[in-house]
Amino acid sequence: QVQLVESGGGLVQAGGSLRLSCAASGRTFSRYAMAWFRQAPENEREFVAAITGSAAGTYYADSVKGRFAISRENAKNTLYLQMNSLKFEDTAVYYCAAKPTYCSGCYFHRVSEYDYWGQGTQVTVSS
Repeated sequence: QVQLVESGGGLVQAGGSLRLSCAASGRTFSRYAMAWFRQAPENEREFVAAITGSAAGTYYADSVKGRFAISRENAKNTLYLQMNSLKFEDTAVYYCAAKPTYCSGCYFHRVSEYDYWGQGTQVTVSS
């Protein structure tokens, strides 16, 4: 089992940047495929970005491709999301998620595929 704690959210002007972090407990962080999702008010939770356990592969939603970058430091049990050129429509609560897998090169993009979730961190982009 793994516990996830997000941080780094806040209020930023459109065009600005934020870096989210997700600290994970446990000793086998590299055996988890990781992802970021977000949920705006009255919307369903949506996929943002995913990364394989080995960090060799990444996958992005079209809406954030070229602006956001997901990364991880397995030695520090930490997942990151660098968000640049933020837009008003990026405003949401951002969640990190973990899925245990022995497939080091696999990533997943559906909410239902992930077993563990953080509590979320609010990102608000002012226009």
